[in-house]
Amino acid sequence: MNIKVLNIDGSKVKDLNVSDKLTGLKVNNRLLKYVIDWQLNHSKKRVAKTKQRNEVIGSTRKIYAQKGTGGARHASRKAPLFVGGGVAHGPKGDNYKIKKINKKIRKIALAQTISKKKNNNELFLLDDVKKEVKKTKIFNSFLIKNKINNVLIVSDKETEKNIIKSVRNLPNVKLINDAGTNVYDLIKYKNVIFTTSSIKNIQERLTNEKN
Repeated sequence: MNIKVLNIDGSKVKDLNVSDKLTGLKVNNRLLKYVIDWQLNHSKKRVAKTKQRNEVIGSTRKIYAQKGTGGARHASRKAPLFVGGGVAHGPKGDNYKIKKINKKIRKIALAQTISKKKNNNELFLLDDVKKEVKKTKIFNSFLIKNKINNVLIVSDKETEKNIIKSVRNLPNVKLINDAGTNVYDLIKYKNVIFTTSSIKNIQERLTNEKN
């Protein structure tokens, strides 16, 4: 699929052919949500922690005789049944187990998210920026001219270095390197801008069976 490439002035400079394996996929929204949930779970630091029965300090003696009281049998007051006892199946802090998703599923979800952006006309290509752009108003003019707001910029290393000063103070704009491209950020921001090198790098990673 041919997608027009814009330069930093906001004008079209050429068309770039991007594989249908990246822009022409059928989107499974349930899969995207599954991967986003995995990302969020993976990024959260688990600090909630409750004491289990064996961690509660206190005597382990039986609270009363096993038989002859007419009541149910109990051991110590550390049991979850009693106030001040341990908590059954409570959060365990850093030992929290995060569900795993294999690499192939994550690649499919990322490719489908890019396809979704293209289908919604929310995907733009920026020609690699070879010279440093320091002024915020230059990049802001590019966004205004093309009616782009709330945008994620996925950049190659060279362009990232050259435009970081011009985008870092813009509201609702996030700049990331193509190596960190992920489903959550693509969905979070309404629009996405890929540099020509970054979309080629991502295409190589997602369509190459060996990666």
